[in-house]
Amino acid sequence: MKRSKRLMLTAVVSTAIVALAGCTTGAPGEGEAENSDDVTIGFSVYDMQYEFFQSMEEGTRTAVEDAGYEYVLHDQKSDENEMVTGAQALLDEGVDVLIISPFKPDALGPVVAKAKELGVPVIINDIGGGGVPYDAIVISDNEDGGVQAADFIDAQIQANGVESKKVISITCEPSAVYAARRNEGFVKQIESLGYEVVTELSGNSKAEEAYKITKDALAKDPDIAGVFACNDPMAVAASNAITDAGLNPTTDIVTVGFNGDAEALTAIDGGTLSATIAQDPTAMGTLTVDLATQALDGEEIDFDNPEDREVFQPITLISAENVADFLK
Repeated sequence: MKRSKRLMLTAVVSTAIVALAGCTTGAPGEGEAENSDDVTIGFSVYDMQYEFFQSMEEGTRTAVEDAGYEYVLHDQKSDENEMVTGAQALLDEGVDVLIISPFKPDALGPVVAKAKELGVPVIINDIGGGGVPYDAIVISDNEDGGVQAADFIDAQIQANGVESKKVISITCEPSAVYAARRNEGFVKQIESLGYEVVTELSGNSKAEEAYKITKDALAKDPDIAGVFACNDPMAVAASNAITDAGLNPTTDIVTVGFNGDAEALTAIDGGTLSATIAQDPTAMGTLTVDLATQALDGEEIDFDNPEDREVFQPITLISAENVADFLK
């Protein structure tokens, strides 16, 4: 199975982050591939500066260590070229499975082609698969998250006694095709509840752009009742824009994000954000290693969406009612 017993870590691109994992020499336990001490998992992560991907990396690394595999981490640092060259370097050094959370899914072609040539399974974690023949992709149940956000916003608007039926939808960057399902689910559900989406624009996953979108939308039409943002930094920025306009981002305009980031939980606890749809990036990381083991053992993967080889990780709505359970 193993093409190179020990990785020459210095050959991984200079910006790679390397984490050492222990290995076991005894008989493999339940869920471990045979000869687990001869298996190396390479994880190329989107960007370790973000809390979401730090948690994803923690889940991946812990699962790798628990399985008795060796582990190498590469940080793409939100750079397309770094993603391609770094992931290819992992393959050159002989990883047995490549797990990747791609900064640019559309640029995955050369990486996956090389992996297939070498017989290395590829497990995608979040963001998108770029239409390449990966073995499996782990994603949050994004569409359901958007539906939950719409239902929550509707219920809160009614509870607040607000009569407006106008809402804003702020999307992530266009390349995040799976994240786009959040807003698609939201728009479909909120419109079915009788609301009008008066503004739907991409904030490119950036807080400053979401702030401007919200500020401009309120200047154009202050009769807004709800805002749904594709991620938490944008949702918190939208709530700041609402506050700066002299309105309350929980009672005047119900504001909901997506991810379950610490900043969102703090804002919910402090009454400056209505809710977030929480992903579980740690569990997503664990799940990719489970799938890697299945691929190594030649087991058939149980897909939630077989056509696109998707495995869903459940999501959770966090509001003022349950935020205390999630605060660290």
